[in-house]
Amino acid sequence: MNPIRSATLFQQKSIQSQALTSDCYGIFNLLTSDALFEKVEALLPEHRERMFPPTETLSMFITQALSADRSCQNSVNQAAMKKLIGGLTPCSTHTGGYCRARQRLPLDMVVKLTQYLSTIIDNKVTDDWRWKGRKVKIADGTTITMPDTASNQAKYPQQKGQKAGLGFPICRMVGITCLSSGALLNAAVGHFKGKGGDEQTLLRSLQDSLVAGDLVLGDAYFPTYFFIADMQSKGVDLLMEQNGARRKSTDFRQGKKLGGRDHIITLVKPKKKPDWMSEEHYLATPDRINIREFKAGGKIMVTTMMCPKSAPKNELKLLYKSRWNVELDIRDIKNTMGMNVLSCKTPDMILKEIWVYLLAYNLIRLMMIQSALLANILPRTISFKHSVQLWLVWVQQTDGQDVGKRQALCLMIAQQRVANRSGRIEPRAVKRRPKPYPLLTKPRLQARLEVIENGHPEKLK
Repeated sequence: MNPIRSATLFQQKSIQSQALTSDCYGIFNLLTSDALFEKVEALLPEHRERMFPPTETLSMFITQALSADRSCQNSVNQAAMKKLIGGLTPCSTHTGGYCRARQRLPLDMVVKLTQYLSTIIDNKVTDDWRWKGRKVKIADGTTITMPDTASNQAKYPQQKGQKAGLGFPICRMVGITCLSSGALLNAAVGHFKGKGGDEQTLLRSLQDSLVAGDLVLGDAYFPTYFFIADMQSKGVDLLMEQNGARRKSTDFRQGKKLGGRDHIITLVKPKKKPDWMSEEHYLATPDRINIREFKAGGKIMVTTMMCPKSAPKNELKLLYKSRWNVELDIRDIKNTMGMNVLSCKTPDMILKEIWVYLLAYNLIRLMMIQSALLANILPRTISFKHSVQLWLVWVQQTDGQDVGKRQALCLMIAQQRVANRSGRIEPRAVKRRPKPYPLLTKPRLQARLEVIENGHPEKLK
């Protein structure tokens, strides 16, 4: 410390301020709480005592993902400061040990812990929150960009319309979320460019997450013949917008009429087997399937719920409108939490970073559903961003073990409600003008060399 007293007090206040923002130990206490301790212990890999054991590394990784400064240096600095304030031997502020600990962290551990959290959340959902007592799941996809490194480009190539050196690696993610709670049940990640990276392929890899009795909502990408047939064989119902190829040829004068622009038709299995499908799977798929088509709200819908009495068209229309919740969930994960642009430099770490975000998302959803149960309201009426803000402050300033404080936190989370904005229309435009910089149309290194050759080195600053 500085021998001058005023400077010493200033340094002490600065250290205390840094300690208050070091929330990795609050997250550590959440991961080791009664609800998660046994599962976390079961998933831990064999490891020797290190400066950054797996559970602490995962806590730091979650904190890093949710921080405005997502650098490893900031994360290590926070951990060192917390130990110093706590009277422990501070760890080194060099990032090498933490980076190696992140690499050792098993991806399977993060994935299974995320899925286990969704199971806990689903068990807390009451029948009153479900659609006619049924579990409704929503499937949808999105894209995520990442740092432009050679290894990321090799695994997740940039879009083919962009010139080399100007684009960013991009991956596609398809997730299945619960309509009632908003929890992420499962997800699949693939490349954006080329075969095998489309949303249909990724959803097929998640079919084990759909069980008999489920009802799945989705957009026009998903209701293909083979997907519908597979879901019918499992006892899973679908409600989706009609696939684009069939939408143009829909004729409500054909098939069995159920009402105005509402009928049941028979689809015939395609004669050509898809490349991705095995011969055994193709032969086992029925030659014909029946589906119901109806028009509502200007959309042609397809469903496997055939009875117009138990599933009236107007009720299905309102149910499908609730599919928009998954778009809000994606916005919460990508924009509110910051997963829109990843920061890891290698494909293996990119996958871990994505699942760390999804784990943090389900942790927040767990807090939200506990709040909804305490306040006797629907989880979807609680503001996600409000919950994140309160949760981050809470883990920064408490050890997370006080039950009374946790209940008070849940009640505070339930105070901020989301307004019903049905039918809201806004232009997809911004009012604030961007800075008048031209677009970079050549690799940055080449642009730098040209600036130097033109005699303007000051423009590099």
